[in-house]
Amino acid sequence: MPVTTTPHPTQRPHLAAVLEDGVYRALGSGLRRFGRWVPRVEPFTGYGTPDKVRVLGRVVLAPSQATRPSGAVDRRGFRQFLTVPAPGIRVPIVVGGVTVTVESDRGGYVDVEVELPADAPLPAGWQQATLDGVGAPLLVVDESTELGVVSDIDDTTMVTAVPRLLLAAWNTFIRHTSTRKAVPGMPELYRQIAAAHPDAPFVYVSTGAWNTARVLRGFLARNGYPAGPLLLTDWGPTQTGWFRSGQEHKDSSLDRIMETFPHVRWLLVGDDGQHDPDIYRRAVERWPDRVVAVAIRQLTATQQVLAHGSTTAPDGALASGQVAPDVPTVHGEDGGELAQRLAEVPGVLATASP
Repeated sequence: MPVTTTPHPTQRPHLAAVLEDGVYRALGSGLRRFGRWVPRVEPFTGYGTPDKVRVLGRVVLAPSQATRPSGAVDRRGFRQFLTVPAPGIRVPIVVGGVTVTVESDRGGYVDVEVELPADAPLPAGWQQATLDGVGAPLLVVDESTELGVVSDIDDTTMVTAVPRLLLAAWNTFIRHTSTRKAVPGMPELYRQIAAAHPDAPFVYVSTGAWNTARVLRGFLARNGYPAGPLLLTDWGPTQTGWFRSGQEHKDSSLDRIMETFPHVRWLLVGDDGQHDPDIYRRAVERWPDRVVAVAIRQLTATQQVLAHGSTTAPDGALASGQVAPDVPTVHGEDGGELAQRLAEVPGVLATASP
């Protein structure tokens, strides 16, 4: 059965990647030899269509006697980052009766597309894959689905104060994970959309690290947000440089979503504390007629200062006006205000008229 994996770069690795790989190699060797740590699969939520799904996960080292975690626990945020990846581990994956084996990459990640037989597609809705026997949820979107939601996380669903370095570090590394607060009115807004469109997929795209995936899933569930795949990134060096581009990650994630679900039109939700308006403008330019509306949560002047040190949004006019011509753009300080304005956009908070 055809399998597509995320391609590995062919160029010579950047010095940062070489150094990181060397550190992890030494840590991994020591933990395996003296601590009796073994590879463990951490599944992420995948997504796809009845005939093709994207399966995601990561292989990390863990104490051999530890049981696999079943949910988020309340602990200080820095503990999420105390992980050692296990690269080069062969991981058997089973989806809908199809079995494939892939190898974890240099960061321990598994990212693979699996095609299902034409005579045995997956049913729409929540399904499951297994990675080395560990269950991984899959959201399968039917071809009849017309509306979906792509949502940012930081300062859109969760109060974070990103990218203000010291505040973000405090919120991410020091505070207990259970103290995270939802943006007022946003869970209610998302539930309204889900009630109007029961088959609508919700996809959460963030520049946050994959290490936080389990805690973010717990946060979303605890605050009543609709479940959906998380598309996060890795904060470590890449094959080409010291730092990753958050905007590039969001651009490529949006492109992949659009390609995977050509029949779906999307509501794009973000905030003006970072670069979401500009990212969504570019998405509309690349994918005309695929965006039904854009909703931008406006941070107050105080929140803007906490987020990036200025009283104005980083994208200036984009944050206060239309993101793109012919695409409705609504603004509001919280979910309640956004809901009022989205009620005027056909087909978002109510099923579109035939």
